[in-house]
Amino acid sequence: MTDTDAGDDGWVDIGDDFADAPEAGDKDAGAGLGTPGQPVLAVVGRPNVGKSTLVNRILGSRQAVVQDVPGVTRDRVAYDANWRGRQFTLVDTGGWLAKAQGLAAQVAEQAEIAVGLADAVLFVVDARVGATDEDEAVARVLRRAGKPVVLVANKVDDARSEADAQSLWSLGLGEPIMVSAMHGRGSGDMLDLALEALPEAPPERMGEGGPRRVALIGRPNVGKSSLLNKLAGEQRAVVDSVAGTTRDPVDELIELGGTTWRFVDTAGIRRRFRESQGADYYATLRTQSALDRAEVAVVLIDASEPLTEQDLRILTMVTEAGRALVIAYNKWDLTDQERRDYLEAEIDRQLYHVRWAPRVNISASTGRHVERLVPAIEQALDGWEQRISTGQLNAWLNALIAATPPPLRGGKQPRVLFATQAGTKPPHFVLFTTGFLEETYRRFIERKLREEFGFAGTPVKLTMRLREKRGKNAARRS
Repeated sequence: MTDTDAGDDGWVDIGDDFADAPEAGDKDAGAGLGTPGQPVLAVVGRPNVGKSTLVNRILGSRQAVVQDVPGVTRDRVAYDANWRGRQFTLVDTGGWLAKAQGLAAQVAEQAEIAVGLADAVLFVVDARVGATDEDEAVARVLRRAGKPVVLVANKVDDARSEADAQSLWSLGLGEPIMVSAMHGRGSGDMLDLALEALPEAPPERMGEGGPRRVALIGRPNVGKSSLLNKLAGEQRAVVDSVAGTTRDPVDELIELGGTTWRFVDTAGIRRRFRESQGADYYATLRTQSALDRAEVAVVLIDASEPLTEQDLRILTMVTEAGRALVIAYNKWDLTDQERRDYLEAEIDRQLYHVRWAPRVNISASTGRHVERLVPAIEQALDGWEQRISTGQLNAWLNALIAATPPPLRGGKQPRVLFATQAGTKPPHFVLFTTGFLEETYRRFIERKLREEFGFAGTPVKLTMRLREKRGKNAARRS
């Protein structure tokens, strides 16, 4: 039990084993998801010119991963931003190198895609270094794209840097706007120009309420980005055999089964939180934030390898956050019958606490059975929002208790007077009792509740309110 609190109405609130979760959709610090229907402003430039620092300056908080080494940002990442009462989506991108190879080439491709999807572009250049060959190559791409471009001369901290910034006229993108992302100098003037370049209203708008939010989470290199790319039908997130390639949550609007969903690919969760340092430390924070802001989590587990402590901890994160849950066993194509039999035994032994979660066996690389994710997600969301009437709940509960009464405690048998469903997302039930119910009995009630009413794919929160004796209340008041 987490806490005990006596109330003035003669009842004592007994907490449960689950932490209170924020309501789905709460705006908290962390990686923004970008709201459909807003104009889009992309921030591009070669590595280590201060793009993510500038993004944090615009947002007014440290949301983009920043570290004093090049190449920290790898994917394109969207955030909700506001300037002078105007809402827009800000997209941070990885360092853009025109002749990159390997992983760097994928990062550059994401930056080029971001320009194609944006309404306007902030092109960031290091004023102290001046226009490099790479900057000129990026400028040529931007001119061909035909999008409005604001040329940002960053790291202008003194008079000497101002003189250096004048050389950036050579890029052919107009007057360079001198700013210092680190200290905030000139950022207001820069945003004023950016807003002038953005359209008042985008050409397309999403319907009311927006798409349902699905977080893809799991330990590093389990296939989250590969699954996102397969669902999107394009190279949306950077994929590499090196574990931990994704550091920022990446979101994508994807139409599946006739419905538009917002999928969030998150950084792989490290073995121990305290072992994460630098960029990975902040990425872990944002992974938790992405989970908190999601409605349902698809936890990917590598079916070709034994279950790990990390897998179990991630599943616990989802249940403690109170989110709907689907378990996707990825890399199914790499398993043989012996491994599948052994996995079934592992699931029975180690995942009994989430046996209510829908299970899908998939292969993100080949696309095997990924279409089964949508029915599983819909089933989990239905359970997450399910409500039972008080009359139906108590009729069922009375019959259950009559057949199997609670065990004695201190020589007395506690009675359950009535119950009510206090909320949904996840379902929350309150039992009004005359005494404390043992944890084993409460879990018995939860198991029977699921057998009778379903609640597939969602944790169930069960709390108690104990009725105090009047004499005890009187003694307390005196």
